[in-house]
Amino acid sequence: MGFTIGGIREMRSGSRRRDRAAAGATAVAEYTGLWGWAVAPGARAAAGVCSCGDAGCAAPGAHPLDFAREVPAGAAPGVAAEVWAEVPGASMLLPVGRSFDVLDVAEPAGRHALVRMERMGLPLGPVAVTPTGRTQFLVAPGAANGLPGLLYRMGWDDADLDLRAFGPGSYITAPPSDLGGLGPVRWLRPPVTDTAVTPPQARLLLGTLAYICHRS
Repeated sequence: MGFTIGGIREMRSGSRRRDRAAAGATAVAEYTGLWGWAVAPGARAAAGVCSCGDAGCAAPGAHPLDFAREVPAGAAPGVAAEVWAEVPGASMLLPVGRSFDVLDVAEPAGRHALVRMERMGLPLGPVAVTPTGRTQFLVAPGAANGLPGLLYRMGWDDADLDLRAFGPGSYITAPPSDLGGLGPVRWLRPPVTDTAVTPPQARLLLGTLAYICHRS
């Protein structure tokens, strides 16, 4: 009948690759089209080994692929499909410092702070949680550069806080992509149109985050 076991395996493998590419392109199109964020194809990792092939990789499975094209913000679905067909197994990375910066805290403190902020009615943007136990609050660009000054004005500059900010030049892994072979990143607060396009200013959230981090 013209089929062999090897041929069947090859067909199944090809089908899985096409399915991954289609699913990835759909997710990328949502990020670029709905939320207005650029997406960079990223490396993957298994057992601490990065798919980039560098045995001494400093960020296994958590950095952009040098050879892959970035999908720009606002790209049409066809562009996302074309790019992801070239790298069907890539993770989705979001460049920081363009549409948003990131305030990063330990997961228990982040979850506690999120509940408190929601009760207080504070403006909130998207919030993600990583398999490494970190909570990432997306805030308006400029937070990373302005963080030391904000902490100083709020009186938290001398406190030993597990609180950091990511700005231009950084990337975060976008849900539901896997982070460094450790598991998927998930949304605690998924993006919605208003807060994805105009995330809140860091100063509106920083007092609560600093207080919860200090108590933790």
